[in-house]
Amino acid sequence: MATGKILLYYAFTPLSDPKAVQLWQRELCESLNLRGRILISTHGINGTVGGDIDDCKAYIKRTREYPAFNRMQFKWSEGGAEDFPKLSVKVRDEIVAFGAPNELKVDENGVVGGGVHLKPAQVNELVESRGDEVVFFDGRNAMEAQIGKFKDAIVPDVETTHDFIAEIESGKYDDLKDKPVVTYCTGGIRCEILSSLMINRGFKEVYQIDGGIVRYGEQFGNKGLWEGSLYVFDKRMHMEFGEDYKRVGHCIHCDTPTNKFEHCINEDECRELVLMCPDCYANVATRHCKREACAEMAADFAEQGIDPLINS
Repeated sequence: MATGKILLYYAFTPLSDPKAVQLWQRELCESLNLRGRILISTHGINGTVGGDIDDCKAYIKRTREYPAFNRMQFKWSEGGAEDFPKLSVKVRDEIVAFGAPNELKVDENGVVGGGVHLKPAQVNELVESRGDEVVFFDGRNAMEAQIGKFKDAIVPDVETTHDFIAEIESGKYDDLKDKPVVTYCTGGIRCEILSSLMINRGFKEVYQIDGGIVRYGEQFGNKGLWEGSLYVFDKRMHMEFGEDYKRVGHCIHCDTPTNKFEHCINEDECRELVLMCPDCYANVATRHCKREACAEMAADFAEQGIDPLINS
């Protein structure tokens, strides 16, 4: 019986012909029945693909045969091709959309002028030696941090990576510029860029977790400095590092602990993802994001005895 897996990977390296890499990667994934999302730019490659474990191994082997990717690290996760609606391979100005393609500099060793990479154990050692002086800085969208983050981390008020530059230039975090700041994100790629943007704006001691939350969780599970679930960008929507994880998210309606994001009932105009417990999501009257228009729509459906999940 075939066993599915998901691969997460990226490499910052100069690519002179991103279009040629795109065509090659699409053909390779199609030949191996892999699905997922791959972005390519002159700065490198960023991908998440799923499929049969043997096909994933073949993908790694053949991708590493390309000289620019021969040292690329791959992270394994549970899942498979069925966790993605299709295969998407695209060329973009940035492989992570911070809105600063001309500011980012890369060479064959990766991002130029980025933060110091710390292995998971080194993160703990830094905290043990420097104590409360160390600041964890979340490099993800604020929504992701609702279900999991490092203890006492600062979560910037951002909805997308495009918001980060304005956020760190706002002055809110100027008091951190002389402190040891550990940036973190899912697999490490967003922090490659964020750490360099912060250093360019006067932050003096910036670190990033090598391999991101994924690598840290693999090593320490729920016994380290990470708390809760990890938001992931496929149909699973979250993953944990063992059964003993802490539920840090709470239902927006009843405050019950939950790690499950659900879409608002207002599918045409809203579709916002919000935390809802199973009971509140099952109840049409509370299947909304709490915006007034959405709450009124939910109330109307409930009064008419209509459940869009059943009656659509």
